[in-house]
Amino acid sequence: MRLLLTADPEIEVPPRLYGGIERIVDVLVRRLRAAGHMVGLVARAGSECPNDGFFPWPGPSSLSRRDTVLNTIALSRAVRSFKPDVVHSFSRIAYLLPLLRGRIPLVMSFQREPTPRTVGLAVRLAAPGCVTFTGCSEYIARRGRAAGGEWHGIPNFADTEGLTLGAAVPDDAPLVFLSRVEEIKGAHWAIEIARRSGRRLIIAGNHSDRDDPEGRFWREEIAPEIGKAGVEYVGPVDDKQKNTLLGAARAMVVPIQWDEPFGIVFAESLACGAPVVSCPRGALPEIVRPGIDGFLIKSIEEGCDAVDRVDTLDRAECRRHAVEHFSADAVVTQYADLYAKVRAGLAGA
Repeated sequence: MRLLLTADPEIEVPPRLYGGIERIVDVLVRRLRAAGHMVGLVARAGSECPNDGFFPWPGPSSLSRRDTVLNTIALSRAVRSFKPDVVHSFSRIAYLLPLLRGRIPLVMSFQREPTPRTVGLAVRLAAPGCVTFTGCSEYIARRGRAAGGEWHGIPNFADTEGLTLGAAVPDDAPLVFLSRVEEIKGAHWAIEIARRSGRRLIIAGNHSDRDDPEGRFWREEIAPEIGKAGVEYVGPVDDKQKNTLLGAARAMVVPIQWDEPFGIVFAESLACGAPVVSCPRGALPEIVRPGIDGFLIKSIEEGCDAVDRVDTLDRAECRRHAVEHFSADAVVTQYADLYAKVRAGLAGA
């Protein structure tokens, strides 16, 4: 098939530093090409992901109305030039507007809560069978279905090939909090769980230095705890450091306080064999099987009990589950199957 993928215009593909979905798009393009597909890419100028046709966005911001108009026109031109069998957008749904009445099947992917009004408008404007939606979890897909259209939950993937199993850890292995250090990620819960459990806690991730709620959360609730009762802060970590940290962790404790759309770090933790202790919100029940890969808690007390019980879990099973469900191979196969389905469906319409 000839496939045209798009990414938001703000960050190159792959990203030079941090970037979640841009990494997903990069690996997806590479794997699809390796499988024999012709893959074009619409992304920020300077993107270095190998492709069979590159089309840079003229507008650098997905929030600018002017850039939205420019990028919408640019995508239509890219479609005319590349002649794809399927267009798969990881960027703004607005860019697809001129294509909704066409004969090329469109796949629109959401990494966050869909806007019902925007999705509903696209469904009403689209030709029958033209547009199909995916969410980065069944949780996101379920939220989108309320606005209409056909939805599929296809998870994000972790670099399970680059992450290795920490098959066993000593009894005094630390707990790890690995995420942005902000209130919705539950760093304060992680500290209290570690303290009550008598366990060391390593906190890894960036934080806000601004005079905003998250900056104040860091300065007032987290920073004063660093260096006390075995709480250590190591800052942001790269992929190699992440692998070492999670492979040596008793468990990753990230007790989220919001509805997480997916959370690649949870799949990364399992790929390293570290059970996950989190909360049953958003997509977490799709990632963690309680009593098998970790525990989903509703209180600090339950978190303490979970930490005491994680040594009963099979770390190799944690990794097996991650590879089977959240590896690049597993997820790219789901996308390839969806492309074939939507292409055949529109052709037969």
